[in-house]
Amino acid sequence: MEHIKLERINELARKSKAEGLTEEEKLEQKALREEYIKEFRASMRGILNNTTIVSPDGSKENLSERAKKNY
Repeated sequence: MEHIKLERINELARKSKAEGLTEEEKLEQKALREEYIKEFRASMRGILNNTTIVSPDGSKENLSERAKKNY
């Protein structure tokens, strides 16, 4: 997510606590938060899909393969 959008999220959060938001600002805040969460989840999914668990016996298991087995 662009740095400018993150700054705007924080700006709206501060304003919300201090004086409240207009309906337009509330909608903007909601849209920005949804975009942030979507990008966060995609990033986390990518990290987890590239994570390997090494057991004490030395065997390795990729989390993406483990997830496929559980579904």
